[in-house]
Amino acid sequence: MKRKINLSIPLVLLICCLTVVAGCTAAKDDKGQTETADAIVPTDYSQSAHWLNLPTEVTKEVDVFYLYPTAWAKVNADEPIICEIDNPIMLKQSKLAYDRQATAFETIADIYAPYYRQDDAAATLQMPLEEQQDIVKGAPLTDATAAFEYYIEHYNNGRPFILASHSQGSNVMIYLLQDYMKEHPDVYKRMVAAYVIGYSITDEYLSENPNLKFATGAGDTGVIISYNTQAPVIEGTNGVVLPTAHVINPISWTTDETVALATDNLGSLQLGKDGSVVTNSDGTYVKVMKFADAQIDKTKGVIVCSTVNVDQYAPGGALFGKGIFHSFDYPFYYYNIRANAEERVANYLKEHK
Repeated sequence: MKRKINLSIPLVLLICCLTVVAGCTAAKDDKGQTETADAIVPTDYSQSAHWLNLPTEVTKEVDVFYLYPTAWAKVNADEPIICEIDNPIMLKQSKLAYDRQATAFETIADIYAPYYRQDDAAATLQMPLEEQQDIVKGAPLTDATAAFEYYIEHYNNGRPFILASHSQGSNVMIYLLQDYMKEHPDVYKRMVAAYVIGYSITDEYLSENPNLKFATGAGDTGVIISYNTQAPVIEGTNGVVLPTAHVINPISWTTDETVALATDNLGSLQLGKDGSVVTNSDGTYVKVMKFADAQIDKTKGVIVCSTVNVDQYAPGGALFGKGIFHSFDYPFYYYNIRANAEERVANYLKEHK
């Protein structure tokens, strides 16, 4: 009975995209704050201070290049819609995101994670989709592209790599895949997989980029992995889910609608109130078993999780409605992502020896 009680301890709700930290600010016309990418000076990634994580030595055969989710929000409506690269809130919150997301890959890869200037998701998600993307393709994409180019030229040294991201990071990542990989097919050949989680990979996107492939199973390589998690019933709309979104099940790694049971989940993370990962006395992460199930809903284009208490983990807020488990896309399936990345890396290395 004691084991059963421990398994039932819930993950503490992470308030998504800092809407509580920053407050729900008054609406403001942010259109004038956009600018074309050509006019934006990219962040200087030769400076180590502009990297969230930068390995001091190469210890693995594979790298990860990681873009964190929204880690900043405007404190008042008069602030620009894009934050500075040294914004203290972003620096702190991006580290928490790194711990609960990017570390899933640390068993098989050295992780390179740049800081990048972000937009305020609470503001942009209220805009029409085209306007949202115009902002994302400004400073966020400019920085991400500059960071990736610097990583390839100065750190990668021809090794295979994984791309990993979440939410706003994944919105940026789709353009890095679309533009950079198309222009550099030699680099694309070294991509083990791209975990573009928390944003949508649509029919239109794949049609417009036939060089990119969506994952079809647990072990294919050179592919995109993507999903968004929500409860069976939600209130409002999920702003990161677009029509015709492709989905793969993060427990079974299949693309059909068969339920993957919580008993088959390799382990979820327990989070603290501030979004940090709860650790054991030896510093290892607390692993919560039999917590989250997963089922693809092809009509909605999402992963449905039916075993998690909605009132505790997704009560709803200014940015995402009740039942949307956006903040938990990685934590619910953390150890499944780790095992899957290990499998894809093993397959890639075997295929390319």
